[in-house]
Amino acid sequence: MDRGMAQFANFLRNSFRRRSSAGREYNSQSIAKENVLPYEGKKTEGKHLHFPGGQFFEYLVVVSLKRKRPGEDYQPEITYQFPKRENLLKFQKEEEERLLNAIPLFSFPDGNTWAPLSEYASEIFSFVLTNVDGSRKFGYCRRILPSGRGARLPIVYCIISCLGCFGLFSKILEEVEKRHQIATAVIYPFMQALRETQFPAPGKTVSVKSFIPDSGTEFIKLTRPLDSRLEHVDFRILIERVSSEIILCIFASAVLERRIIFLAEELSVLSHCTHAVAALLYPFKWEHTFIPVLPKNLIDTVCCPTPFMIGVQTQWKDLVSDLPMEEVLLVDLCEGKLLKKAGDEENIVPPKLQKEMLFSLTEQKRVAQTPEQVNKSVSDTFMHFFVRTVGHYASHIKRSTNEPPRFQEKSFCQDIKSKSIRRFVKKLVKTQMFSIFIQEAEKSPASQEGYFQQKVIEYQRLKELK
Repeated sequence: MDRGMAQFANFLRNSFRRRSSAGREYNSQSIAKENVLPYEGKKTEGKHLHFPGGQFFEYLVVVSLKRKRPGEDYQPEITYQFPKRENLLKFQKEEEERLLNAIPLFSFPDGNTWAPLSEYASEIFSFVLTNVDGSRKFGYCRRILPSGRGARLPIVYCIISCLGCFGLFSKILEEVEKRHQIATAVIYPFMQALRETQFPAPGKTVSVKSFIPDSGTEFIKLTRPLDSRLEHVDFRILIERVSSEIILCIFASAVLERRIIFLAEELSVLSHCTHAVAALLYPFKWEHTFIPVLPKNLIDTVCCPTPFMIGVQTQWKDLVSDLPMEEVLLVDLCEGKLLKKAGDEENIVPPKLQKEMLFSLTEQKRVAQTPEQVNKSVSDTFMHFFVRTVGHYASHIKRSTNEPPRFQEKSFCQDIKSKSIRRFVKKLVKTQMFSIFIQEAEKSPASQEGYFQQKVIEYQRLKELK
């Protein structure tokens, strides 16, 4: 590893992210290491590298494999950056430098044992970088083998954006690869046109004008999903790789904010499945370490004692197994089985609801559906679980003119008639994601008018009609 990347990898290992919620404080000795891009100096809300709201992306970079001397290992490095930033302030230059140092590491997370290839199927995957203020940058990558004769090394086109929409950026990268096969010079006018186009609202489509030699002017239509909670997820690979029973075990571990490691050979599988599991938690958000594809240089991250959701390639399976890990759920996505578990995963979800969810997931596998239908049906299964268990939260937020809003946790739990659901909820209310969800609801009554609350109201009306 070259000096710059070694410094960045070491920097990530020593980066700590401090969060607190609802009276919970985390000792500095137990904070999880994370793929963090910290800010130094003054606070920079709203000034993240001049990123105007609504713009598609911050950067397009090309990451290539280079070696300094014959016989040495190849190392990834950025060989093109678009756009080039000028007149940045000192803290912005430092932030940009950290970001650009991170990209090669996550574009080629599978080590440095590369050799020239004559064939390679292009692959798309993503990574996430988290700022200390909790905001995230998404890296969308497409690894391809450049056109040419003989053996050659793959390269990665990586788009960095503050916007999470995997399907839409996958289509953009397909267009990038299409243009790469013609000439790299054709790519950048397309990306510039994209930068000048406003990111569409949910359910809306934008058209990007692009000229291709011998083909003329083309209009690329980019549509954002109507349901924004599903725009960074594709559940198909997850439900194809593991059984419904295992999905519920993974969900049970995630909902109680435990440590989860996914193993798979393909970067795309790791990326899709890790994002899919995080999406099962809607209306809550995974608030801890989240690395869909973990670079080999950061493999000791799996020793963290705090919650994480991490994807590791199977070639590092033995390396991971030999590390000292506290209770962890180790999911083999190639074999479709659990290699390690705490042992109580099957008993976390209340039995009656678990049976209903298993039936729903099994039916979804049996019936042919479009990708959009799969996303909706799987997401609805788990969202309905939260409607049934915690949907009554809003009526237990006490609001008065003289005091700040306050969530009545005791009455909230006592309001649940089922003993098994009550036992589960008493564990859920202690999680950080639930605390943050309630904090947001206390601060903003408008947060109770979203899609989840609509489903809660529908469910309550159906109960009244019975």
